[in-house]
Amino acid sequence: MKIQISSKNYTVSKKLEDIIQKKVGKLDRYFSDDAEAKVQCKKENDLLKLELTIQDKGLLFRSEVQSDNMYQNIDMALPKIEKQIIKYSSKLKDKMKKVAIQDRNWLYFEEDDTYFIPQTKNSVTKHKSFDIVPLSVEDAQMYLENSDHAFYIYLNEETNKVNIIYKRTFGGYGIIEPRY
Repeated sequence: MKIQISSKNYTVSKKLEDIIQKKVGKLDRYFSDDAEAKVQCKKENDLLKLELTIQDKGLLFRSEVQSDNMYQNIDMALPKIEKQIIKYSSKLKDKMKKVAIQDRNWLYFEEDDTYFIPQTKNSVTKHKSFDIVPLSVEDAQMYLENSDHAFYIYLNEETNKVNIIYKRTFGGYGIIEPRY
């Protein structure tokens, strides 16, 4: 797995870089050699934020955590990623390494891990752009679950139109099909 470490308003020390390389590198048991892990360390206000994104063969796993300690952030992000892998292992078995899930000796995940830190902001604080790829509704739902966001935008492979899948307040999912 290729690991790319970047930073914004934060300086990554050699020690932290080595720890990230070592700990994230252990996740290669789940992915092919072509997998790419991107780790971004940044400082926002008084908090340190770590974003970990892993892509491999159309799979996407993402974790975003923040605290006052970057070393703690890496220890919080890894179980979240592994939990996503475990949760979707049955759906992903054709795309992941065959032996990845069989032994059930998880690297970082423990059943009682909870690392949700609520965020409240009343203004637009971030703009993103990304490539939209054709997906089935089921794959879009899986990506939504892995993203820790309330919605996911994708190109519906059946209709060839942009769709938005979102989590409904009282459970389930909804799909928005814009008219244009």
